[in-house]
Amino acid sequence: MPSDRTHERLPYPVLLELKRWNTPSVYNGWERISKHDRARGCVNLEPTRDFMPQMGPMVGYAITVVVEPGNPAHARSNPGAWGAYRRYVAAVPGPKIVVVQDLDKPRFTGAFWGEVNSNTHRALGCVGTIIDGAIRDVDEMCNAGFKALASGTAVGHAYSTPIRWDCEVEVFGCVVRPGQLIHADKHGFLVIPAEDESRILDACRFMDATECQTLIAAARLTSGKSPEEMLQAMDEAERAFGSAVRGRFGS
Repeated sequence: MPSDRTHERLPYPVLLELKRWNTPSVYNGWERISKHDRARGCVNLEPTRDFMPQMGPMVGYAITVVVEPGNPAHARSNPGAWGAYRRYVAAVPGPKIVVVQDLDKPRFTGAFWGEVNSNTHRALGCVGTIIDGAIRDVDEMCNAGFKALASGTAVGHAYSTPIRWDCEVEVFGCVVRPGQLIHADKHGFLVIPAEDESRILDACRFMDATECQTLIAAARLTSGKSPEEMLQAMDEAERAFGSAVRGRFGS
């Protein structure tokens, strides 16, 4: 399967700055620089649930794995899967987000993630997971500092074991390849194409500052103004915002 691990990764300080924005703000910058479809292909098309919203956004490069907790045959046919999979995880530089496709979907047969697995992956440089299946031990995962966007929870782990990894997966209606940069929070996630990475931070900075200086300022500075004056200020702000964006990005 194609991988995005061959391109040069962003420096860690850049990732830290990207983490300061929520995912919608990063999306606002990304849509201005990308040639990709802004409606599909790079964002989740199905609802996600952030089980640790208090941890804020997470940013990292995708590592991928496919599971099927409801099928006992996988563990019997490959008893060494966990060890081989952990070596794959350890070999990839972080920060990493583990993207897990659960073949049991839409059933929550068992949880791939819990206290042990989250601590193990955190030790190997992973900051969190996106899984279209279940998790458990939510408080313990939070204590480990391991963020999770998931579909739901389950009591047991059933027959959870890695089936295949380092492969293309599809979660929440979005295809993810190993090595792709991901920004995720309580709103969902954005998979940033490799060709957009180098410009994403400057685009986020510009869009955030321009919104604050025009659209948001017009909506907040309303004291003593009549409704007509407020509407006029908003119209002027909209024109100023559009002009600034066109001047910077050409569209």
